Amino acid sequence: MKVDVVPPDPAWQEGFQIESQQLALVMGDNLVAIHHIGSTAIFIYAKPVIDILIEVKSIARTDEQNLAMAAIGYEAMGEFGLPGRRYFRKNRSPEIRTHNVHTYEVGSSEISRHLAFRDYMIAHPDDAQRYSELKRQLAKQYPQDIEGYMDGKDEFVKTMEKKALMWRSMA
Repeated sequence: MKVDVVPPDPAWQEGFQIESQQLALVMGDNLVAIHHIGSTAIFIYAKPVIDILIEVKSIARTDEQNLAMAAIGYEAMGEFGLPGRRYFRKNRSPEIRTHNVHTYEVGSSEISRHLAFRDYMIAHPDDAQRYSELKRQLAKQYPQDIEGYMDGKDEFVKTMEKKALMWRSMA
């Protein structure tokens, strides 16, 4: 899969807003909150894929929404390697992903981890810029290798997550 990292785009926020309205309708009364996460929320260089985190009252009830999610263009992927998560992806074409939805039950530590990382990066533009530059460098280094790109970010992301969680706990 091609690794395409592009400059920040103001349309990402609007895209999140539009998509979150549809997702809220699908999730109905199981919905607690919808958050824009990932690099498109931090507004740095990113793959042009909007990452969305949905908090729900019951993760089991999320499985009942697979057909409704399919009706708005999402493929249900189940836990997809992360216990307690329900993952959905939306593609414009087989090679072009537009949205990732990560769904967790309210109270999951994954929610606080994702939100702490996002909020920390927004509050610390120097670290966000370092992350942006790393992503650009890795996209050049691994233009056709998404696994190499992801592996290249892993250590930096884990380090920033630890800083973010510590920062959040002191706030």
